[in-house]
Amino acid sequence: MTSRHVLFWDIDGTLLTTKRAGVFALEEAAREVCGRSPDFARLKTAGLTDHEVAMLAIRECGATESPETASAFLRAYERHLPERLGWRQGGPLPGVVEILDALELRGDATSMLLTGNTPDGAAAKLEHYGLSRYFAGGAFCTDGDDRGRIAASALAVAAEAVGEEVRAWNAFVIGDTPHDVNCGKQIGARTVAVASGPYSLAELSEHDPWLALERLPDPARFIELLML
Repeated sequence: MTSRHVLFWDIDGTLLTTKRAGVFALEEAAREVCGRSPDFARLKTAGLTDHEVAMLAIRECGATESPETASAFLRAYERHLPERLGWRQGGPLPGVVEILDALELRGDATSMLLTGNTPDGAAAKLEHYGLSRYFAGGAFCTDGDDRGRIAASALAVAAEAVGEEVRAWNAFVIGDTPHDVNCGKQIGARTVAVASGPYSLAELSEHDPWLALERLPDPARFIELLML
């Protein structure tokens, strides 16, 4: 039995906020691939994978919904994202850097990603906001993957990264939406829901996470709550 704990972090709304700068890249991708852009402000995209967002945008534009169109949309989005992130003053959410620093000092905890972002989209955000060095890889959305399929690969990806088997009960999935809670449950991980995104603490608690937080606490309290 491994004693190593793996913390799988969601990105948007949990680790950081782009202040919706990512929407600029989505709009540009839609115009490039579909000829026009939908009104992303009225689309409910929180918790969706990048592929699901692409398909929703394509549908709203009245374009052909196909794997090829979605792939073209995502590649355009990834190409425009690094520049567009500089259009708004986003950054890590309160408490994130302090917790990641504290975890980095421990010998028994590894931070990884479990996200609906594509690998290139995730890398652009983490690099832009200075968070890349904290993460030993992760499980991402490749074309067509839903959160269930991403979650299913997470433990195997973690085992490869840390060099030993990762048991579900030593894994935590930390996110800000019910989608994060549900995908964590699919792999038997302990789920930590943080009301740092569009969902309230009460709304997140309805999905019965292992732990529900109004916000990330100070590092010592976070480590205590996770019983690390």
